[in-house]
Amino acid sequence: MTRTFAKSLNGGISRRTLVKTAGAGAAVLAAGSLPGRLFAQEPLKVAAIYTVPVEQQWVSRIHKAANAAKDRGDIEYVFSENTSNSDYERVMREYAEAGHQLIVGEVFGVEDAARTVAADYPDTAFLMGSSFKPDDALPNFAVFDNYIQDASYLSGIIAGAMTKSKNIGMVGGFPIPEVNRLMHAFMAGVREIAPDAKFQVSFIGSWFDPPKAKETAFAQIDAGADIMYAERFGVSDAAQEKGVLAIGNVIDTQADYPETVVASALWHFEPTLEHAIAEVKGGTFKATDYGLYSFMKEGGCSLAPLGTFEGKVPDDALALVAEKEKAIKDGSLVVEINDEEPKSS
Repeated sequence: MTRTFAKSLNGGISRRTLVKTAGAGAAVLAAGSLPGRLFAQEPLKVAAIYTVPVEQQWVSRIHKAANAAKDRGDIEYVFSENTSNSDYERVMREYAEAGHQLIVGEVFGVEDAARTVAADYPDTAFLMGSSFKPDDALPNFAVFDNYIQDASYLSGIIAGAMTKSKNIGMVGGFPIPEVNRLMHAFMAGVREIAPDAKFQVSFIGSWFDPPKAKETAFAQIDAGADIMYAERFGVSDAAQEKGVLAIGNVIDTQADYPETVVASALWHFEPTLEHAIAEVKGGTFKATDYGLYSFMKEGGCSLAPLGTFEGKVPDDALALVAEKEKAIKDGSLVVEINDEEPKSS
């Protein structure tokens, strides 16, 4: 039996429409958790497969969490970076054959092939970045994504307080759910302070092309943007050269741009990975969506410290940030998850 995973999470454009997938559909497995041979082996053998360099924002957070678990002695950790989509299935199989008990990665462009591999190795746990839902027919294949819309929303409040032109530039990789939701949350935060703000939204069609992101940012700054949403590497470089501000995404780059990056929405992969490690060791790993462990109330995201911008952000904006953050953490405020492609306005 084959299965096609063509529907994206919460709607919107999926990576399927942007990156050619490889492989056939996954074979059906019996429901249930992983066999007992995965019970508490110390340390757990973990492998990760990345399609970009480990320096790239999104992947760097997974790599950081895995290294922290390795340093604690919880896992043995190996990884492959810059793995092409056409080679992804082979690398997955090699790690599974080598006896790694948990394989982590990002299969946005190789959904069907990755799930086929999981079907062939039912005693291996797979935790994969994906735009799609888990499938009960593949009990050893769980999914995750960076649901950091809470922190993105708070960073937008700060941007709304810092912009003077009310013209904000936004440069993203692809208009897919995991990018779109962060942009929408950021825009919602901006409008809390500057309801009349305008946005220039562009996508560069790449996950790692700093020169292209930089040129796109230059064009938006020339068109009046005085603060940039830096979803991709290269945007903060343009902001620094042009003397405008920037808001970071996923990682904190203020140390590299102390006069440019006001705030950043940080992703913390530690809660996601630690939960997976515990479940594999306990023999309870199953097909589920780990996305919720990126929520702020789960410790999966936060707003970076203001650092060099301490005392430069208006007090009323900081008070609003504190109020909204408290509401997010206690559950009285739920930041909307909007996976539709954002448009310039």
